[in-house]
Amino acid sequence: MFVSYKNRKTMIHTIFGAGGPVANALTRKLIIENETVRLVSRRPSTFTGNNVSWQKADLLNYAEVLQAAKGSDVIYMCAGLVYNKAIWQQQWPVIMQNMINAAKETNARFIFFDNVYMYGLVKGPMLESTPYNPVSVKGEVRAKIAIQLMDEVKQGNIQASIIRGADFYGAEGMNSFFDSMVLAKYAKGERAQWIGKPKTLHSFSYIPDCGNALYLLGQKPESDNQIWHVPTAVPLTGIQFMELAADVFNTKPSYMAINKLMLQLFGLFNPLVKDSVEMYYQYEHDYNFNSDKFEKYFNVKPTAYRDGFVELSQTLFK
Repeated sequence: MFVSYKNRKTMIHTIFGAGGPVANALTRKLIIENETVRLVSRRPSTFTGNNVSWQKADLLNYAEVLQAAKGSDVIYMCAGLVYNKAIWQQQWPVIMQNMINAAKETNARFIFFDNVYMYGLVKGPMLESTPYNPVSVKGEVRAKIAIQLMDEVKQGNIQASIIRGADFYGAEGMNSFFDSMVLAKYAKGERAQWIGKPKTLHSFSYIPDCGNALYLLGQKPESDNQIWHVPTAVPLTGIQFMELAADVFNTKPSYMAINKLMLQLFGLFNPLVKDSVEMYYQYEHDYNFNSDKFEKYFNVKPTAYRDGFVELSQTLFK
């Protein structure tokens, strides 16, 4: 059972990668809880308040990273990079080392928000203990930086954790395929698009659940030095997702399935789509993300898909 701390000194929660969907969800939660928040990004933040500040930093510049991290009690890493495998190969290891060094220098706890690319193709549920077996360049990069971080933990050099989310939905920027190709389409009464095989299972993490999970980890030092999965509802098939979403938006569950060849053809004209082709395996096979560990430890439950869709129909897609 989770118990919050009382009678503590004012803590500084520093979020690197401010402005992204998960960072924004965490920021909102921290503000609601009256925490002191420092937002770090290259562009000014839109969040304001007595307990909120913003600092500019380039994650590739260690001096700027360290300056932004000074005085922090908890550092959250929520940044994303351009969806390009060459950029990932070049920049992620540098960024991770900068974050590790800054956490060491400031003695701050470090929480890294990650994805599941390093697991590769998994038969059965993805668990925190699932071995790394990447089948993509991006997965290889993610495995490398996860090992880079946890090696420091094993050596006792840093107090840190990794929390992973599945594919997500509920992002303001519409940079989730489910948001842009299913929910947004049904909100307009249009036909949805589904990547891969609609009869396979898939898991989606709700953005507010991601922010809340990061918040809970930040409140509990005893949860450090291990890997966690964001509370995520049990997987459904693509067909079930679209039927559920269509019902919420009061439209027909019509859709078009996009296979790998179609994705490759679209990629000839769109670099981002081209770089997503290597991840097609995630939509061709069952993608079963398990979060039992987090749910039991913190005594929380993920948002049900219908509840998430209803909430988005009244906010993001109203």
